[in-house]
Amino acid sequence: MSKVDFKELLEAGVHFGHLKRKWDPSMAPYIFDEKKGIHVIDLNKTAVKLSEAADAMKQIAKSGKKILFVSTKKQAKEILENNCKAINMPFVTERWPGGMLTNFATIRKAIRKMGAIDKMKTDGTFDTMSKRERLQFERQRAKLDKNLGSIAELTRLPAAIFIIDVKKEHIAVAEARKLNIPTFAMVDTNSNPNVVDFPIPSNDDASKSIDLIVSTVCNAIKEGLEERKASKDKTKTTETKVEETADQETEA
Repeated sequence: MSKVDFKELLEAGVHFGHLKRKWDPSMAPYIFDEKKGIHVIDLNKTAVKLSEAADAMKQIAKSGKKILFVSTKKQAKEILENNCKAINMPFVTERWPGGMLTNFATIRKAIRKMGAIDKMKTDGTFDTMSKRERLQFERQRAKLDKNLGSIAELTRLPAAIFIIDVKKEHIAVAEARKLNIPTFAMVDTNSNPNVVDFPIPSNDDASKSIDLIVSTVCNAIKEGLEERKASKDKTKTTETKVEETADQETEA
């Protein structure tokens, strides 16, 4: 797996923290210095933590399980969406629906509602409705798709959750912790790294920093998925050869 080096982290501005007066003392082990009242993150520690997180996420993906990505920050939305779509992982970039994890059955029910509306469009039900009724269902479908469309294929609770900004997404963090779902996160100097299992000390506000961290963990996930596919293909080939050999012995 390709590692991100110190220079890449530096160029992306991953080391820029918040003002000293806004810091969380729990981040002290990850702070290298203070310049002009702004904390500077120790990028050597960032590199280590990023590598640990990427390796763990790779193994989760290799096992065939889903990782949910979460960030409702404007500067992270497009980055998260593009990276997650490339590896077919669920993501939340709009408002976090309360109970998304702790009341997952209700969320799944809302997702099924989208499917029911789609079916109504194809089975002729829409043709029997008034224009006003159709418009109401279409608006409902659009709203559901905006909030839940990106997790439509998440049929069960995710095996892990990746968060950008644990302060902003504190509800998501709390729900994951309550259900003992492993948490990975970009943690800035104003946040508590102890609320997640795999904190990655980093600037969670700048788009370049977010892009580098997210693309790194997503590349690791991609590698895990590719290794899983290769392993399954190898097993399938072996089984086919065994069957062919058995058939030949039977014929003999």
